[in-house]
Amino acid sequence: MKDMSRLRHAVVAVGVVALLGALVSVAAAATKKPDLTKAGLGKLRGNVSADGSSTVGPYTTAAAELFRRAGAGKVNITVGISGTGGGFERFCKGETDLSDASRPMRNREAAVCKTNNVGSWRAFTVANDALTVVVSRENTWATCLTVAELKKIWEPGSKVNNWRDVRSSFPNEPLRLFGAGTDSGTFEYFTEAINGRARASRSDYQASEDDNVLVQGVAGTKGAMGYFGFSYFEENQSRLKALQIENPKTGQCVAPSVQTAQSNAYKPLARPLFIYAKGSSFKRPEVQAFIAYIFANEEAIAMRARFVPLTTAQLKRARTNFDLALKAAART
Repeated sequence: MKDMSRLRHAVVAVGVVALLGALVSVAAAATKKPDLTKAGLGKLRGNVSADGSSTVGPYTTAAAELFRRAGAGKVNITVGISGTGGGFERFCKGETDLSDASRPMRNREAAVCKTNNVGSWRAFTVANDALTVVVSRENTWATCLTVAELKKIWEPGSKVNNWRDVRSSFPNEPLRLFGAGTDSGTFEYFTEAINGRARASRSDYQASEDDNVLVQGVAGTKGAMGYFGFSYFEENQSRLKALQIENPKTGQCVAPSVQTAQSNAYKPLARPLFIYAKGSSFKRPEVQAFIAYIFANEEAIAMRARFVPLTTAQLKRARTNFDLALKAAART
């Protein structure tokens, strides 16, 4: 009888171990990370749609090109550029899978997403930016400006239309301004960082959601000034000059660069950049694999697109966020 009792206990123990093992296996399978080998990527199919920030757009485009080249040739990724606000508008209507953003989603935008029953979404920090203030190569007088001087130029109601109005030592040269359109996250970030309140800006300047238009305008006008993402300056530095910005805390003039953006010395115009993924879209293997590919190759993508890579700490947090998103997708 004792032997039978031992046998029953052994069978129960084995059964419990087997059940626990099965549950662990199911949980592991449910949160299995995407296969980023060439063979694994080659099995993927489908379409992924992204829209939003003109600053982040080139990053997503570069990521898509490398993703397909790595083996995901059957995944079609489209990237639109309608500005951060325009991208969130489409995203919250359920029209896109991903939303490129140069600022976090605002509460009113999140409320629209909820009203439209878009469901859950998750923001991934993918790169950094050094928002760059540029002038023409013909501008030989301006090298470094303070935040106060930038505010004097860009604040609502400003009547500064000549470089001599900015600083008495500057020449009598007409000042023509070029900047981001009002749907742009760059516009909101710049106005908040420089003028103290998002969307507070003079309106008498050449505005565009297309940064290439701004590049052409500044490059072709001797007394021009404009601002946009660091990658656009990098692509056009033979035609433009980047101004240094005086750090309000240290008093030092700091040029935009990978190093100064990562160290946060380039204040107040260094900023993180985001890709938002819709929860229902993130369940699809091609979307999961695309985001996973970004964080497995983040530095290569950033350098290809002339962006500032994430710091080690930022990348660690981003990968943790991705793992949490995988687990959440598996539970629903």
